[in-house]
Amino acid sequence: MRAYGAILATLVSIVDQATKWWIVDFFAARPSIVEATPFFNLVLVMNRGVSFGLVPIEATWGPWMFAGIAAVIVVILVIWLARAEQTLLAIGIGLVIGGAIGNVIDRLRYGGVVDFLDFHLGSYHWPAFNVADASIVVGVGALLYTSLFTKDESPKNDASA
Repeated sequence: MRAYGAILATLVSIVDQATKWWIVDFFAARPSIVEATPFFNLVLVMNRGVSFGLVPIEATWGPWMFAGIAAVIVVILVIWLARAEQTLLAIGIGLVIGGAIGNVIDRLRYGGVVDFLDFHLGSYHWPAFNVADASIVVGVGALLYTSLFTKDESPKNDASA
């Protein structure tokens, strides 16, 4: 189980960084918005805040603070992954770890997170996001599903028996 999570974390980090490298390079010679479909654009947004840019932080120490917080969370998640006994739990943790690492690399490299996926309905635009963000959301969903709908099959010590 643990290997699934570790492999997934590595793959998510690699795919995330590769797509961000491509998008930064792509937009170096193009306009800032490319309409791909009537509901999806490619954009280049540097998110220096938290959670889809909803909490902007412009301080020069901001990227280091967020990277440090994310690094602590990753260490905690790695410990949790080492103890995981369910496949879906390991997958969820791996997705979150991979996404967190991808965004930490951005904060240290660019001073913010590279976001580029822009979905919209008419004039309403969901905040731009990236592969790491999507991975974190899906991973948290897997963690919630596991905690709410699966049984812990590890043996319990029941002193009352």
